[in-house]
Amino acid sequence: MPFLVLDLEMSGPEPGYNEIIQLGAVLFDDNWVEKGQYLTNVYPENAEAFTASAEKVHNLSLADLDDAPMIYDVIPAFENWICEKLSIRVPPNQIDKTPFLRNVTICGQSVMHDINFLKQAYTDEKLKWPFSRTLVDLHTLSYFVFRVLQKNGKPTPKSLSLTAIAAHFGFEREDSFHNALEDAILTAQCLKTIFALGDGFKMA
Repeated sequence: MPFLVLDLEMSGPEPGYNEIIQLGAVLFDDNWVEKGQYLTNVYPENAEAFTASAEKVHNLSLADLDDAPMIYDVIPAFENWICEKLSIRVPPNQIDKTPFLRNVTICGQSVMHDINFLKQAYTDEKLKWPFSRTLVDLHTLSYFVFRVLQKNGKPTPKSLSLTAIAAHFGFEREDSFHNALEDAILTAQCLKTIFALGDGFKMA
């Protein structure tokens, strides 16, 4: 089951009103061997919903997005990239990629927030959601792993933000702004570390 570690930047906090403005992802096979990285900006259809507070987080202005593709072009390009990197041969002109992507597990930090935005984009474009219903959330995994570490007298971070989790495992952002690909890479590094920790756990 391939792992797609996803991160999105949005024009604001509300799916259906605010929109995706940047999509970053790192794709792995089921052994966590990296298959590729993906990054694209997205021009929002509802430019009026672009918030100043969101711009402060991702450091992307509407002017920065002038040459970016619209989401209706991004979605098929993204799906095609996944299939290509997984060496999946898709028949020409096949729009519904569900038969080829139904085993791809989406992973992320508080991943349901990103999935809600991406699903809204699929709905708006009248496209079928093609990915697995199985999700891997770094926030949830970290909560349980850090509880185990605490019970065993090990140090743990004070919060479950991506920055705090990453710092605990020795990773950090290059700068203070959020970039979708950089955060996807950071999330993947943390997930791989947690999966490796899980391999070392033994049943009593």
